[in-house]
Amino acid sequence: MTVLTNRQTTAPAPAAEPPRTIGMLVKAYIALTKPRIIELLLITTLPVMFLAAGGLPPLWTSVSVMVFGTLSAGSANALNCYVDRDIDQKMRRTRRRPLARHQVSPTGALVFGIVLGVLSLVGLWLTTNWLAAMLSTGAILFYVIVYSMILKRRTAQNIVWGGIAGCMPVMIGWAGITGRLDWAPLVLFGVVFFWTPPHTWTLAMRYKEDYAAAEVPMLPVVATERRVILESIAYTWATVLCSLALWPVAGTTLFYPIAAGVLGAMCLWEVHRLLARLNSGKSGVDLRPMRFFHWSNAYLALLFLAVAIDPLLS
Repeated sequence: MTVLTNRQTTAPAPAAEPPRTIGMLVKAYIALTKPRIIELLLITTLPVMFLAAGGLPPLWTSVSVMVFGTLSAGSANALNCYVDRDIDQKMRRTRRRPLARHQVSPTGALVFGIVLGVLSLVGLWLTTNWLAAMLSTGAILFYVIVYSMILKRRTAQNIVWGGIAGCMPVMIGWAGITGRLDWAPLVLFGVVFFWTPPHTWTLAMRYKEDYAAAEVPMLPVVATERRVILESIAYTWATVLCSLALWPVAGTTLFYPIAAGVLGAMCLWEVHRLLARLNSGKSGVDLRPMRFFHWSNAYLALLFLAVAIDPLLS
């Protein structure tokens, strides 16, 4: 296992680069919302609306949920950047974020995150229903307060429970269409809940030294590689089994369970290959944890694509 020297772990953050133009400032504020994470959240939102509607969902409702859902996720991410601005400067993976580079002031980021959250709450309430609006606001508060401020720096189980916020888009999408909750979105909530830990832990395995330098007790920092991999395998099995439960619960066609089964088998193959590489004596980057990280992204996107396609076939 590669151990960073003191010089590596205490390397200074990039020099301050205040924006020089309005365009650069706008770009910095957009970066606070973490657009790539928002994309992943929206991938789980829209397909659920297809399932809830039993086919094509109403266009205006879909647009409203996606637009104000984007603002909600952007709010949570911007506020997370505000809370994590100290550790972001210590991690090589996050040193180029706007607050770490002093492109945006902490007060500016805080106000920006709050404004986005208020807009998402009001927008969802006026264009969909109160349940979708409350679920969205609850997700913001859970991510910022429970995960970012309480769990992240205190326990290795941070992402297990903190990941609940990332499960909420499926509930919001369903509530936006139906105005209520049901077993189908709860099953998909479970899929994202079980999917999140191994997805995040394999990323943390790659950037273990970063989290250690920032004193964030992600599981790969405080546990052996074997324990991390075995827990990742257990959660991946739970993800796949939970995904198959949607078939009887939602009454899907055979298309969905076949797609979920194939995708699940490929995901399980990849996570078990991590264990095989560990058993062969490999360690650290030689375990190639990012292979599973990237595949798990593709798995979730393709699984929810199957969720969207299935109602169109019935």
